[in-house]
Amino acid sequence: MNLTMIRSAGQNGYYRLFAAGLINGIGARFSQVAMLSLVLKLTGSGMAVGLSLGLSLLPNLLFAPLGGFLGGRLSRRRILIATDLARVPFALSFLLVDGKGMLWLLYAGSFMLAVGEAVYAPVRKSAIPLLARPGTLQRVNAMEQLMTGCVLVLGALTGGLVSYWFGPDTAFVLNALSFLGAAVIISGISFPEEAGDDDSTESGLRQASGSGTGGLTRRKGLTALLAGSVVLQVLIGYEIMVSMVSGLDNVLISVYAIEVFHKGDAGVGAFYASLGAGLTLSFWASRRLKGNLLAAALGGLLIEGLVLAGISMSGSFIAVCGLYVLLSLASGISNASLDTLLMRETPARWQPSVFGTLAAGGNTLLGLSMLLAGWLLERVEPRTLGFTGGVCFAGIALFLGAYAWIRSGKSRKLKAPPELYRPGQHR
Repeated sequence: MNLTMIRSAGQNGYYRLFAAGLINGIGARFSQVAMLSLVLKLTGSGMAVGLSLGLSLLPNLLFAPLGGFLGGRLSRRRILIATDLARVPFALSFLLVDGKGMLWLLYAGSFMLAVGEAVYAPVRKSAIPLLARPGTLQRVNAMEQLMTGCVLVLGALTGGLVSYWFGPDTAFVLNALSFLGAAVIISGISFPEEAGDDDSTESGLRQASGSGTGGLTRRKGLTALLAGSVVLQVLIGYEIMVSMVSGLDNVLISVYAIEVFHKGDAGVGAFYASLGAGLTLSFWASRRLKGNLLAAALGGLLIEGLVLAGISMSGSFIAVCGLYVLLSLASGISNASLDTLLMRETPARWQPSVFGTLAAGGNTLLGLSMLLAGWLLERVEPRTLGFTGGVCFAGIALFLGAYAWIRSGKSRKLKAPPELYRPGQHR
């Protein structure tokens, strides 16, 4: 199979990957809404709800790097299918929870579903550059933001309606069916790494960047790559610092809706729908970016900070809904640009490990940030905390922008060895 045919097959494969991700995401939202409702019904405890949410972040620390490790050594298609199928029985285990005495099963099932997602996510993300042509990466990553927006709107809203009208058991069954459907869709994808072409398969990449690197170990190679790429240094700094602050915004969404504007669950739903709408709009905005993607990413983060500060001072519920649309629009542009840069800067064989490590660190810091936000809300007024978070976002954007500008002149002297990259790989 020649390179052109592989690229064409890969592009069609991405649409399958997109469809599988959309189905998986909506099914997960159905289950999450029903699960939290069930926990609250059985216990009446906010602490129990917090524990359920915390279990969805905890596995990332250990299992996201495992997903990256496996993705660099085994067939990505088989890993994705296996993790989808393995999650089906755990999704169905929620059907057995009929009282407080069975809550342990819900917590155990939640933990195992999160383990599957932690393994699944970096493998799926590392598959995107294999399925998308280099010139379409920005558009494809914009589609990923569109998918997230659709999941946020359709999954959260319809999930609540399904759980209300038909009961939580229906939502749990639909989640299990979504895993089966996603596995079937992914089974039809032909990844370039499995196509048998030495110039574009993963085995060819290992040969080209293994013995050809002058005996560099994987760790030394990654160190050299990081030292030679200011962009990667900024991306890692972004992931660490933004994750440390993002928990404030995640917690404050519900607090603003319920305690500040007194709109209850309907207000929470309206705010999340606004976020989904903004991410959907970011698809059309991101795909038209032609200039400096790093500047677009940091500019988007700066806008996020200013908007968060504006939200903290607004007295109008409708205005805040509009500001959340603008916030997620900027966030979607920033995320699409960052993902595109990361895929361009990282050699294909290291992408699963890099994505897994970043997911582990980022989600762990996000979880700690959410815990800190909950603690601070007992001591700090929500609007003050929100304004502080906005200032932090803007400060991070300015700091990373200054770092990139200062280091850009020196980066030419620190370029990673060219043999670390495959032919045509952007640096």
